[in-house]
Amino acid sequence: MDRRSFLKTSAAGTAAIAAASVLPGCTSAQKAEQKERDAVELKISFQEGTAPGASLAEKFDFMENLGVVGFEPGGRGLLGRVDEINSALQGRNIKVSAICAGFDGFILAEDPEVKAIFDKTMREIIVAAGKIGSTGVIMVPAFNGQLPCKPHNQETRDYLCAQLHELGEFAKNEGTTVILEPLNRREAFYMRLVGDAAAIARDADSEGVKAMGDFWHMQEEVSDYGAFMSAGPKYLQHVHIASRGNRITPGEDGELDNYVEGFKALKDMRYDKYVSFECGCKGERAETVTAAVNLLRSQWAEA
Repeated sequence: MDRRSFLKTSAAGTAAIAAASVLPGCTSAQKAEQKERDAVELKISFQEGTAPGASLAEKFDFMENLGVVGFEPGGRGLLGRVDEINSALQGRNIKVSAICAGFDGFILAEDPEVKAIFDKTMREIIVAAGKIGSTGVIMVPAFNGQLPCKPHNQETRDYLCAQLHELGEFAKNEGTTVILEPLNRREAFYMRLVGDAAAIARDADSEGVKAMGDFWHMQEEVSDYGAFMSAGPKYLQHVHIASRGNRITPGEDGELDNYVEGFKALKDMRYDKYVSFECGCKGERAETVTAAVNLLRSQWAEA
């Protein structure tokens, strides 16, 4: 055997030995990781107006029959509804997900009176959220129409982070969180990307401040996958979903309503919170909502 043949034979043998010793372990680890990923549950939540029914009991009956496990009420007047909601949920396989806003005023108001109204009403909702076991209270720093508003600059961002630190610590003490929601530019100039919300939550330096993503508002994002991953499991606390053309029930906009890439990110990060319907409904509600739930489960399996 000449030198070249010897080296080729030796290299092939070394590679085979390495493959035999490494590949089984890698395959086992990959299988375990895939099994863990496949076990991630799609926890669907409905806002209060999503399910058909004249009462909470009727709505919850419909939701349980569909396997919907989360309920997202509005925040307005929530403190006065604590007993009603806790009573309606008793014995149910449904828990409160996030609380959808409901406060008055806004955190970036220039007018001290408007800011004071925000502070009071937001804290009341946070207290109520803690009493009903909610994952957090959704808030937007400022909508486009909320004026006068602090300017969009570094000083305002620093101010916002300081205010959110106080609010987040208050929420943490109440057993819940504050959830920052980025919007598309038509609705809010401030905080349009999931990564922006997560960075502000990070700089607020409180475990009581989190972020969320909304498939409708994520038109601003380069990719659904990247948007959710920019927050990651540390900050992503809630997800909203709607059809991607007209903000109606998922599936009502046909092929536009594809959520697979976003769902891949949620599975990869082992997301254990809720995906909550925030949308209108064009068709017959019971049929349309049922079809939407089936669509999301199918795409979750595909992801």
